[in-house]
Amino acid sequence: MNPGDSDGASETSSVAAKKNSKRPKYSRFTQQELPACKPILTPGWVITAFICIGVIFIPIGLASLFASENVVEIVDRYDKDCVPSTYNGSMLEFIQSSETNKTCIKTLTVPKKMKQPIFVYYQLDNFYQNHRRYVKSRSDKQLRSKAFEDEVEDCKPETNTKAGSIVPCGLIAWSLFNDTYGFSKNNKTIQVNKKGIAWKSDRQHKFGSDVYPKNFQQGWIGGAKLDENVPLSEQEDLMVWMRTAALPSFRKLYGKIEEDLDANQNITVVIQNNYNTYSFSGDKKLVLSTTSWIGGKNDFLGVAYLTVGGLCLFLAISFILLYVFRPRPLGDPSYLSWNKNPAGTLN
Repeated sequence: MNPGDSDGASETSSVAAKKNSKRPKYSRFTQQELPACKPILTPGWVITAFICIGVIFIPIGLASLFASENVVEIVDRYDKDCVPSTYNGSMLEFIQSSETNKTCIKTLTVPKKMKQPIFVYYQLDNFYQNHRRYVKSRSDKQLRSKAFEDEVEDCKPETNTKAGSIVPCGLIAWSLFNDTYGFSKNNKTIQVNKKGIAWKSDRQHKFGSDVYPKNFQQGWIGGAKLDENVPLSEQEDLMVWMRTAALPSFRKLYGKIEEDLDANQNITVVIQNNYNTYSFSGDKKLVLSTTSWIGGKNDFLGVAYLTVGGLCLFLAISFILLYVFRPRPLGDPSYLSWNKNPAGTLN
């Protein structure tokens, strides 16, 4: 056998072995040899980090709580008060009857001066908009373009009438909130601006300007009716309602009052109590609220910052005391388990 042949065979086999090898190509990245920051958490670094977090978080928490306290909010539950005493035992019969008078007049007292804009919300409790069947009962294609008017497959059971497809279809649109509020003070009407209450993306993209209500709320009526001469891109009450809530208690924006309300002023509210929450033991509330740089009235953010900041300062002080009264050398090998028990025995 020619020695050259054996060398060639071995070279061929080594090339084949390299091709079949699963060993990755060498690089400093794959072998984790790149320069890296490997901080050693000394007592000084840990204590400093906790102090910094505490010093930063506590002022933010105080500022958040102060901002929340400056928000003026009026919350009034009216679902029971707006039912005549003769119907106290049959509220469902009252709300379902077309012959009962649903008008209700209430008086609200402003606790502190409320500066414009004052946001008007309706709040529903025990209403599960996050139910899977309810959330899926809509057609985004139909809402977006007239070309998809008959895309109602996902809208069951509110899909069609004898006259054709329902626009907008689905349970969400069908159950549109239909209570109304009118405000006045000193016999002077307070205007509620209902423009700009929906998201800009909804007005411009999700609800088409060529889509008009059609065959809506015909037959079994669930909620508010829509003006068939106004495109969906201008029906902001519908847009607000169609953004389903994640929790069973939620608020949705009804409108904005663009004038100041003075402290101790009485506001007369004329409510049309039309929406049926009595069949599922739900609550209805009217909310008037100002805002601050963190939004509406909510103490949770401030309390959370104060809790975390206070805990960090407590830990920092604890570590300082421990480091002062019971110090130990950094990296002391005597604390290793095999040095504590050199014979391999367990304590």
